[in-house]
Amino acid sequence: VAFAAGFASIRAFNDTVREVFALTPSALRDRVAKGHPPAGPGSLSLRLPFRAPLCPDNLFGHLAATAVPGVEEWRDGAFRRALRLPHGHGIATLRPQPDHVACTLSLSDLRDLPIAISRCRWMLDLDADPVAVDDLLRTDPVLAPLVDKAPGRRVPRTVDAPEFAVRAVLGQQVSTAAARTHAARLVTAYGDPIDDPGGGLTHLFPTPTALAELDPESLAFPKTRRTTLMTLVDALAKEEIDLGVGSDWDEARARLSALPGFGPWTVETIAMRALGDPDAFIPGDLGIRAAAATLDLPVTPAALTRRAAQWRPWRAYSVQYLWATLDHAINLLPAN
Repeated sequence: VAFAAGFASIRAFNDTVREVFALTPSALRDRVAKGHPPAGPGSLSLRLPFRAPLCPDNLFGHLAATAVPGVEEWRDGAFRRALRLPHGHGIATLRPQPDHVACTLSLSDLRDLPIAISRCRWMLDLDADPVAVDDLLRTDPVLAPLVDKAPGRRVPRTVDAPEFAVRAVLGQQVSTAAARTHAARLVTAYGDPIDDPGGGLTHLFPTPTALAELDPESLAFPKTRRTTLMTLVDALAKEEIDLGVGSDWDEARARLSALPGFGPWTVETIAMRALGDPDAFIPGDLGIRAAAATLDLPVTPAALTRRAAQWRPWRAYSVQYLWATLDHAINLLPAN
């Protein structure tokens, strides 16, 4: 456990455990065995390992460029975000390093440590096998130069699938900046306030139950999209759609597709970034079509889907390489 967590020695691990939990590792094990895991607030710094290579540019660049004010931010070379956890809330600070991701977790209850780590790893797609992905994509002469230029691209995911589904609807047919503005308004009005002494995070993203109480007329976008959002929120609040890790991807797609206003772009975006389907594909995305035109690939969704068949089962990663050809903030680490 000590070495997997990035400690250089057992002694350093033991010292850290005593400092954080005020217990030795043995005493900590005894408490858990007796059904009394440590509770209370705390902060812990650790390393999140990954299989090299890892290209942080699009991963952290995407998260930073689409960050919802109050819930997420880029500060001092790190992506920070608020986490809604089973026993309270937390704040994750994630900074890319050459051989790991430096992670600081500030938790209102230390019992949430394992799930907080798991969600951070999931969001950063750190358990991907970039060698297998890139080896297959390199077999296409069109993608090979893109892979060779910056291998190890990951799919930026989410720590909260229902939250991302809501944000996907807010992002329909609008700019990244407009989507962030819409989401920020919901956060201010319906999110749970938190304190963040180390930065500018102010709220947890509102739950579907909280959003189900909002007045659709207060939403500053077209009526059809209000209907789409409220129908989604209602289905999520009633747990009629399962978007969690381990859910049935086909069933989730079918239930999302049955909702008004849910076309292929929205469904596949959720499948890629919330469900974690490595083969999710969005041929109708404007950025993908622009990249396809630049690379002399087919630009119509049907033709591009046929052309992309050879990229399976890693089409979600091909999306990252195609997006990387565009001049957009999602492809760049912020300057500071």
